[in-house]
Amino acid sequence: MCSSPRGYRGEVTLTDQDRAVLDIAGRAWAGPGAKERAIRERLGISPTRFYQLLNALLDDPEALAHAPVTVNRLRRTRDTHRTTR
Repeated sequence: MCSSPRGYRGEVTLTDQDRAVLDIAGRAWAGPGAKERAIRERLGISPTRFYQLLNALLDDPEALAHAPVTVNRLRRTRDTHRTTR
């Protein structure tokens, strides 16, 4: 489920890309298009792929340990959207 590699002792570890995805997701953005531009420039991926990776990270305990405020906020948002569908 997580795109992260296995570490030395078999534990899941976050990649640099995973940490960058969480960093971008946790920031406030000034205007429309700024976040999408940052995704393309910093990560070299499409916004669609960014959101796929981010969604997988929301279920990753390592992501929760790394960025608990961001992960919990986005989990609440995701759960709210799921219940309204």
